[in-house]
Amino acid sequence: MNMQAMLKQAQALQKDMLKAKEEIDNTEFVGESSLVKVTLKGTKEVVKVEINAKELDSDDVEALEDMILVAINEANKKIDDLTDKKMGKFSNIPGLF
Repeated sequence: MNMQAMLKQAQALQKDMLKAKEEIDNTEFVGESSLVKVTLKGTKEVVKVEINAKELDSDDVEALEDMILVAINEANKKIDDLTDKKMGKFSNIPGLF
């Protein structure tokens, strides 16, 4: 394979990687627990926290904090799973990550 063909292949691979990363970054992921729903961007930026106040007593603040933690961690796991799925095919290329 000549250098020109290798360069074109590398450029196409880079374009595919950037497209996959952009798709992940622009996707919203939702993590939920019984009292809390959290929405994150693929960049792991929290964009929305929803609390089911109807189910919450004033004494449940500690439980609510735990539920928020669970919801955020669930949404982050979804981001990581999709990132692994879409970007994993690029991980065996030396020098990219």
